[in-house]
Amino acid sequence: MHCEPTSIPDLYVAVSSPYTDERGTFSRLFCSQALGQVVGSRKIVQINYSRTTKKGAVRGLHFQKPPFSEMKLVRCLRGRIWDIAIDLRPRSKMFLQWHAQELSPDNGLTMIIPEGFAHGFQALEAQSEIVYFHTAFYTPEAEGGLRFDDPKLSINWPLKITNLSDRDLSLPFIDDRFEGINT
Repeated sequence: MHCEPTSIPDLYVAVSSPYTDERGTFSRLFCSQALGQVVGSRKIVQINYSRTTKKGAVRGLHFQKPPFSEMKLVRCLRGRIWDIAIDLRPRSKMFLQWHAQELSPDNGLTMIIPEGFAHGFQALEAQSEIVYFHTAFYTPEAEGGLRFDDPKLSINWPLKITNLSDRDLSLPFIDDRFEGINT
C-alpha cells in the first residue's frame, strides 16, 4: 500500500495491491504505517458503510464544519463508484476545484480526503458498496453540503443522475457569502 498525490495538494489516492490466488483475493484496506505520512497522528474513530442500489445515484456533496472536520478514507468494496472531492479551503490555490477517481474492488484504490473538502460519489453500478474510515465522529449539527449541480463547480457527472435524496436536493448553491471551510 502506498499513496499517490492528486492534482490538488493534500488530496491523495492510496493504492493497494491485492493478492490473488485460486481461493480469491486478499487486500489491505488500511495500514497506519504505509499511510502515516498522509494520515499523520490522526486516528480512525468511526467506520461507516453504505450500499447504493441504483446505478447513476449520487450521494453528496457533504462536509463537516470545524471543529468537527474530518479526514475520510473511502474505498469501494463492491461495484464501482466515481468518487469526488472538492477543495473548500479558502486559502488554497485550488479553492472550489475538484478531483474525481473511479474506485472499485478491482483497482484497489482508496481516496484520502482531508479536512476542508466536500465529498460525494456517483454509483457506476447498481448495488455498489462503500466503506468510509473517519478521523472524527459524525456530528449532525456540524454537517454542511453543496449542490451536486452547482454551476460554480461544473462537475461533469459520468452518468445521467437517476436518484438523489431530498436532503441532497435541498443543499445550497455557492453564493457570494460562501467563504469555504477554514481548517
